[in-house]
Amino acid sequence: MQKGKINVQTENIFPIIKKFLYSDQEIFLRELISNAVDATQKIKMLVSAGKYKKDLGDISIEVKIDTKAKTLTVSDKGIGMTAQELDKYINQIAFSSAEEWVTKYKDKDNSNIIGHFGLGFYSSFMVAKKVEIISKSYKNNTKPVKWECEGTTDFSITESKRSARGTDVVLHIADDAQEFLEEQRILNLLNKYCKFLPIEIIFGTEKETKKEKDKDGKEKDVTVEKPRVINNTNPAWTEKPTELKEDDYKSFYRELYPLTFEEPLFHIHLNVDYPFNLTGILYFPKVKHNIEVQKNKIQLYCNQVFVTDSVEGIVPDFLTLLHGVIDSPDIPLNVSRSFLQNDSNVRKISGHITKKVADKLEELFKNDRENFEKKWDDIKVFIQYGMISDDKFRERAKKFCLLKNVDEKFFTFDEYKNHIKNNQTDKDDKVVHLYSTDPEAQHSFVEKAKDRGYDILWMDTPIDSHFINMIESEGENISFARVDAEVIDKLIKKDEEAPSKLNDKEKEELKKVFEEQVEKNKFQITFENLSEDDMPVTITEPEFMRRMKDMSAIGGGMNFMGNAPDSYSLVVNTNHPVIDKLAKEKENGKRNKTISQLIDLALLSKNLLKGEKLTSFIKRSVDLF
Repeated sequence: MQKGKINVQTENIFPIIKKFLYSDQEIFLRELISNAVDATQKIKMLVSAGKYKKDLGDISIEVKIDTKAKTLTVSDKGIGMTAQELDKYINQIAFSSAEEWVTKYKDKDNSNIIGHFGLGFYSSFMVAKKVEIISKSYKNNTKPVKWECEGTTDFSITESKRSARGTDVVLHIADDAQEFLEEQRILNLLNKYCKFLPIEIIFGTEKETKKEKDKDGKEKDVTVEKPRVINNTNPAWTEKPTELKEDDYKSFYRELYPLTFEEPLFHIHLNVDYPFNLTGILYFPKVKHNIEVQKNKIQLYCNQVFVTDSVEGIVPDFLTLLHGVIDSPDIPLNVSRSFLQNDSNVRKISGHITKKVADKLEELFKNDRENFEKKWDDIKVFIQYGMISDDKFRERAKKFCLLKNVDEKFFTFDEYKNHIKNNQTDKDDKVVHLYSTDPEAQHSFVEKAKDRGYDILWMDTPIDSHFINMIESEGENISFARVDAEVIDKLIKKDEEAPSKLNDKEKEELKKVFEEQVEKNKFQITFENLSEDDMPVTITEPEFMRRMKDMSAIGGGMNFMGNAPDSYSLVVNTNHPVIDKLAKEKENGKRNKTISQLIDLALLSKNLLKGEKLTSFIKRSVDLF
């Protein structure tokens, strides 16, 4: 029997480990199983190299709970350890890693610590009051040994009775961690962290119903109990793309997201071995308008060991809208997130993924534009978000980013500029892009623009205001305006303003009457010299204020705008016959009633007439008959 003290400089290291990783204490199970996988992979390598001549046999890893003994055990059939190796790897190397971690992080804010990997075996003391390692080396003529430690620097190594090659790690679960003796809790953790490990993980049993023939040859359902295998040891991303069919990719998507019922639009298979190692499959889902709902669906792995599904800062923000798996042994996993974000390998991998995504989209656009256009509404937000947030992606995306008009025709940026240049260039030589966020609600404005021969884009995503700001900032003499931002002749100014039928005095008198009937803090009244064909009263929303408010609603722009009241312009057409008649009307009651009706009609056309005001309008309209 060997007794001793672990050589450690940090006092009370076990309480410090427990304190600083308490919020991530479930990581211990992944750590132990990762070690078991490593040990198993090593025996496989020795066999393939001809250095281990015996039968490899069953190499599955088993996780067992003993509720009576209050133990959780992880058993492998890997290379095992001798007494000397136990002393070296557990007492010296592993503990040195733990001590280094504690020295680095014990005085820092816990919120910046991921807790992935760095502590390895010693993370088991986050949940155990005592840990035993029972191991037998694969080497000939070695005795099985047992290492014990009760969460102090004291340990013992004695002979054990294990007869088979491999290692058992037995955790005597602490009183404040009894949840890790619950089957469902452990099952959830195994499904979370070990779902795609390369060595079979067994936990308990499960029932399976299958058909068997009885002695008369009739089929009947028979329920049998079999070992419950947690993981798929050969997930699709580890296969070569040439070996997979479309159905294989769809099947793997359902395996990743069993509660998602929509099929992905298409996928990208990542398979890189230089200048870094990277595999994975990324799927394009139908991107909903609520961007935040889409995030946290990419799963990050290291050699098939799950690390995190929170990859913000590790991949460009717009790529977090994708679903799927990224696996790379070149991503460091034992450090804080801020370190990950600044790691050179992470930045290279991030840049490569961005390039591969752009390659795929450009390929789809070039090879089958018709099909690309059919998918446009489902991928539009993703591409726009990428262009806004990532400079390199923006340059690539200009080739395949599309603009759709209200007639559902598609154009690239250059195609659209040429399409409208001759007709929608104003007197200052600026090409004006008109757009609608809701062609049905803005129907009258859309039709008025069409009557002028103008084309109207359809922009209905939450980030369109950011998107058009980006285009305006990069393009020379380009501007965007929503069709209801102004009366149409003001949106694209062509010629000199038409003369007014009203004189200044008539305008001033009418303006006072209009002001009495609207909320002054909400409506700004203007008189414009429009054509007789235009409506007598029109309500518009100033482009700048509305756009800033839209941007504030999803972040960016002036944040105070998000709480600012809606602002509208009430435009009176001085050349409409009704307005001309009102200016000459001497009976105040009749004039006021007509102005109320005109204002309410304008409000109704913008869906702004509600409640008591709508009731009054209906009653007034009936009274006109």
